[in-house]
Amino acid sequence: MNAAVQNAFNEQIKNELFSGYLYLAMSAHFDHQNFPGFARWMRLQAQEELAHATRLFEYVLRRGAQVELHTIEAPTTDFGAPLSLFESVLEHERAVTAMIHRLFELSGKEGDWAAQQELQWFIAEQVEEEDSASTARDQVRMAGDDQAALLMLDQQLGSRVAEAGEA
Repeated sequence: MNAAVQNAFNEQIKNELFSGYLYLAMSAHFDHQNFPGFARWMRLQAQEELAHATRLFEYVLRRGAQVELHTIEAPTTDFGAPLSLFESVLEHERAVTAMIHRLFELSGKEGDWAAQQELQWFIAEQVEEEDSASTARDQVRMAGDDQAALLMLDQQLGSRVAEAGEA
């Protein structure tokens, strides 16, 4: 793994860790707002992001490259209403998708086919992440200001089961 690809993977490890940190902050926000189901959904998102960071971390090590953990900025704690928050989740997932695509392109440019192979999993995973975020956002949008509908949706999203790889 050359230096450019190694540095880009280390940056993506940071980005995935930040995503986990962001979703934990969102979970805390929802807990504070008395939406335990939304909070659980966000905690599972956080765990999934931490698993992504760990997968990248282990991949860099398997390649005999150096892992360098970068500083993670604190996420905001002012998220607003559920719809605004879920719109932010979708926007964030789209940004992560763009990051993965740039990392894939760099790996190809640098002739690191093994890195591209590893990143195929992340590309497919981001399709799932965006779909999940989009569905949640759309459902919250449909609920609008109807408190009963939001509480039912909170219960529904809170029934999410951790997938393999999530804690």
